[in-house]
Amino acid sequence: MTTTSTPTAVPDLYPSRGATEVSVPRQDPVVWSAPGTPGPIASADLQAFERDGFLAVEELIGEDEVALYHAELERLVTDPEIRADERSIVEPKSKEIRSVFEVHRISEVFANLVRDERVVGRARQILGSDVYVHQSRINVKPGFGASGFYWHSDFETWHAEDGLPNMRTVSVSIALTENHDTNGGLMIMPRSHRTFLGCAGATPQDNYKKSLQMQDAGTPSDEALTAMAGEYGIKLFTGKAGSATWFDCNCMHGSGDNITPFPRSNVFIVFNSVENTAVEPFAAPVRRPEFIGARDFTPVK
Repeated sequence: MTTTSTPTAVPDLYPSRGATEVSVPRQDPVVWSAPGTPGPIASADLQAFERDGFLAVEELIGEDEVALYHAELERLVTDPEIRADERSIVEPKSKEIRSVFEVHRISEVFANLVRDERVVGRARQILGSDVYVHQSRINVKPGFGASGFYWHSDFETWHAEDGLPNMRTVSVSIALTENHDTNGGLMIMPRSHRTFLGCAGATPQDNYKKSLQMQDAGTPSDEALTAMAGEYGIKLFTGKAGSATWFDCNCMHGSGDNITPFPRSNVFIVFNSVENTAVEPFAAPVRRPEFIGARDFTPVK
């Protein structure tokens, strides 16, 4: 069932894309479930997630499952029909596939992963409600030149361009190849999720067409990033295939280019609370396509 949203009728707690860059304290909880709520995340790990904004899981899925999902990734990125689909994003230089969006709809294999209790159960526990998939994709970083993702807060984009009202959204990145400290791994500024950085500059029309290849609008200034890195530091995530990183929607994060011979691929799933469904964009002229910012709020079962 597809549910359409109504025009924005909720206050904008996190202004962005204005004339100047602004810093706003977080107005929302990080963990939304009541203390002691049962779930797959241990109490101490949930407290660490609340404090730092992320949680690393050494082995979310096993070797056999990694092989299954990696084979499905390879099937998708080598399928000419998938490449021609608007949900596939290519590298600006090499023209190789960089990301394929909405993989939980394209592939039953990845749909099963979304429904796996080890995955969706953690999302429900963090967000304190049923959840739906706001976005899913596979990311491919082949060796020798795959480009990275510049520093950003996902929530800044999802709020400004997709209309998510509150910070009640969590992401999981599941490694399908080993994450070394050299092949363009995920970097997060710990505890940065407590501060919202509203970026300067209006959102261009159809900004997503450019931003999915190389982000421009919605990126912080060098001065702001320098101050945040000085205060919070930077954590680089490494781990074997099958490991996962859960992180809050407002974490300042990014990844570097991969100039090594070692590929880095992952599946990325964004869960949003069914109590935080999208309204109209807060700082963009039109909604982004539904394969990037879902308008189907059906809970994952």
